[in-house]
This record gives sequence, C-alpha cells and structure tokens, in this order.
Amino acid sequence: MIALGAEVKAEAMEGLRQRENDRLRPGDLAGAMAWWRDAGVDLDFTDEPQGWLAAPEAPPGHEIKSAAAPARPAPEPAPPARIGGDPQAWPADLAAFREWWLAEPLLDGGSLRGRVPPRGSAEAQVMIVVGQPEAEDEGELLSASQGRLLSAMLAAMSLPPEAVYLASALPRHTPVPDWADLAARGLGAVLRHHIALARPRRLLVFGEGVLSLLGNDPAQSAQNSSHFYHEDQTLPLLGARELASLARPAWKARFWRDWLDWTGTETA
Repeated sequence: MIALGAEVKAEAMEGLRQRENDRLRPGDLAGAMAWWRDAGVDLDFTDEPQGWLAAPEAPPGHEIKSAAAPARPAPEPAPPARIGGDPQAWPADLAAFREWWLAEPLLDGGSLRGRVPPRGSAEAQVMIVVGQPEAEDEGELLSASQGRLLSAMLAAMSLPPEAVYLASALPRHTPVPDWADLAARGLGAVLRHHIALARPRRLLVFGEGVLSLLGNDPAQSAQNSSHFYHEDQTLPLLGARELASLARPAWKARFWRDWLDWTGTETA
C-alpha cells in the first residue's frame, strides 16, 4: 500500500511539471506571429463567405436609415431666345417690318406694351438711329424733349422731316439697357436688317451702345466710325454721343463740327 501510494504521488508530480512546461512564456505569442509573418501570412482567413457589400443588419428594435442618394446636378439653363427669332422669317420690306416691329414677341421678351414704330420713308437722305424711344413717347418716336432737340438740329441742317428716316434700336423705352447682352442675343442683326430695308443715303447714329451693335468698339470715340457695311451696302456713317447729351453747348458744338466735316459743308 505504501509503495502504491508513492507511485501515484510521483505520477501526479510529473503531470504537474508537464502542465507548467505547457504554459506560454512571455514572448512566445509574439514569436509565433513573427514566424507566420515571415512565412507571408499576415491576415486571418476563413472559409465562410462574407457579404462585404451587403447592407448592415439592424439590431432588434432598431432601423438603419439608408444613405441619401447624391443630388443630381441642376440642368444648365436654356440659352436665352434670339432677339427677333429666326432671321429667315424676318420681313423682306419696310412696310412689313414696321408691323413686325410692333407685333413680334421675341423682339422684347414677349412684351408688346409701349412699343413705338419708326417713322419716315425708305431711301431717305439720312437715317437717324437712337437707342430707344423716350419714356414719354406714345405712338410717335421722339415726341418729347429729345424730339424737340432733334427737330431744331434738323432745321439747322436744312433737312426737312420727309428727308429723314428715324428709328430706334429698341422697340420701347428701356432704362439702362445692357448693350453687350443685347448684342450677344442678336439685336445688332435686327438693326442691320432694318437699315438694309430702309436703304438710306447716309446713316447718323446717336449713342455708343447703338454703335456697338453695328460692330463699333465702344472703347473708341464714336466719331471714329465712318462707314457702315452690310451685305452689298456701304453707307457713310457718322457716330455721335447720346442725343440727350447734345443739349450741352460743348457737345452740340463738337457734333456740329463733325457734321460739317462729314457732309463736306453740304447739308446731306
């Protein structure tokens, strides 16, 4: 019995020593990981497929809101309609142009109210073009203060009313027009077509904005323009400041000198 007990005790002590040897010592785990990394294995792999792109499952009693779809870019605005519409549909004679000038919606953003027609006859000695009707005009172009100034000027030039064709670049009074934008949208083409139908002998244009519609550089002096070219037409052209500015004596005197030089001391 004593011998058997001693043998059992020895076996127990041997098992305890073996279990102590099986315990990991400090550095054993790090050494094992380093060994696997040197072998090229640095990730944990599993044979179970994973839904990496699948939406996460919500915990019980909770709802996962999906991310909002990215906003679509706003569509680019449509370019503004060309002033006057299709040039192929423009009137082919001056009488029809006068009616079209009062009734064509695309000439002025659809507005027909306040439009003023040109006045005079084709093949006039001088065609005078101003930027727009006066605010007081009702049915007759330049019927207020600018019209009275122009009438006095024409009398000094010995030009009777029937020798003049009077037109405006815009169909109605428009405070502070954006001439660059109007030119980009085709107003210059409408004005050139109007001049071609009127067929004047000379062309007198008041206002740098109007001159820019005809291709004159607004940065240059208005008096630098000397001719108007359009298709088969070549007309003597005199550019001047806004008609209203000629109420000042200094500008009136400057214009008068330019007029005499342009006409060669003749009235027209």
